[in-house]
Amino acid sequence: MLAIVLLAAGCGHAYNSTRGGDVERFTIHSVWVHRDLHEILVVPPAPRGRRWLLVLLHGATGSPDDFLSQQFFDGLKRLGPRAPYVLLLDDDGDSYWHDRRTGRWAKEVLLEAIPAGIDRVPTKRIAIGGISMGGYGALHLGAGGTFCAVGGHSPALWRSGGDTAPGAFDDAADFARNDIVNHPPDYGKTPVWIDVGASDGFRPVAVQYAHEIHAQLHVWPGGHEGSYWRAHIAQYLRWYARYCSR
Repeated sequence: MLAIVLLAAGCGHAYNSTRGGDVERFTIHSVWVHRDLHEILVVPPAPRGRRWLLVLLHGATGSPDDFLSQQFFDGLKRLGPRAPYVLLLDDDGDSYWHDRRTGRWAKEVLLEAIPAGIDRVPTKRIAIGGISMGGYGALHLGAGGTFCAVGGHSPALWRSGGDTAPGAFDDAADFARNDIVNHPPDYGKTPVWIDVGASDGFRPVAVQYAHEIHAQLHVWPGGHEGSYWRAHIAQYLRWYARYCSR
């Protein structure tokens, strides 16, 4: 199998309206990755009811802004009082959200970025999801029962280190330490969602992994591209709300 090279993995594009939501930007200085990180907190329209937080991880070469599409804001609006606060996280564009030579990205997410979100949205109910590289990151970080739901949207998954995209892992040892396909983590009772496009090169491994961990699986028409994720972002939001807005 040839390595799948990810040139871009964003789902966002220009939007006309936040539908009453607010986009708040803040910066944290990370001791785990030794840099400033520019995070985004999306406040849903007229927030009320029980609060919960959805953490979303972007794809390779992307940024937190990649999620900000009109479909995203429309989806939040339709959830009404069940809508989450959404924390969109920053990295170096190619972290693959795991501890590696460029920084301890897993610890940064779990011990810095999410606590910074909780400081702004006090809650114990947190979901984590991501797209492409971020889908792998969410599935990698989401084990252990910490989250109310975990979602991998077109997750970048490989069966062997030799198949991986350039830069996804430092070397064979780094892949082995962070290989969730051949060594699936225990998600316990946490609901897990995986979806992938029918023409996405990641489909065979994503489907295999979904069956292995008993995730809710969806295979829809489309490829590994922004139009696919924009078409389904409202469905993602509804699914997270089903388990976390109680």
